[in-house]
Amino acid sequence: MKVAVVTISDRSYRKERKDLSGPAIIEIIKKELESGEIGYRVIPDEKSYIIRSLRYYCNLGYDLIITTGGTGVTTRDVTPEATLEVINRRLPGFEEIMRIKGFDKTPNAIISRGVTGICGKTLIVNLPGSPQGATENLQVILPAIPHTVEKIHDEPSEP
Repeated sequence: MKVAVVTISDRSYRKERKDLSGPAIIEIIKKELESGEIGYRVIPDEKSYIIRSLRYYCNLGYDLIITTGGTGVTTRDVTPEATLEVINRRLPGFEEIMRIKGFDKTPNAIISRGVTGICGKTLIVNLPGSPQGATENLQVILPAIPHTVEKIHDEPSEP
């Protein structure tokens, strides 16, 4: 599975703060998923950058793109809007379970606006920007990712 991790953070992009979420996500992917190539980049909270990055990895045939950051309610949080412009089909079950399980840990989880969907043959998942929020949300959906990617690639189910 080819996986890309895109950190969306103005401060990390400007090198004012080290990106901790992206590397934490990559570590989980290496341990838990059968991944081959792992792409990684840090970009600013700019809708055009996000759209361009998502389309770039989709066009290269990546199976999974995980974003971290930009899912909140501040003016600069535009990751969901950018993702909605790229995906063809939305997978609300991923979004719902991340918010529900996140709410068990903090009531602030309900303000996360992360989107999950499909662009061509690529699964795109928006995670929160904090390392803890990103890794906890990823752990919740991780068991469903391989099967979802198989289905996106129209692989038949086992009888």
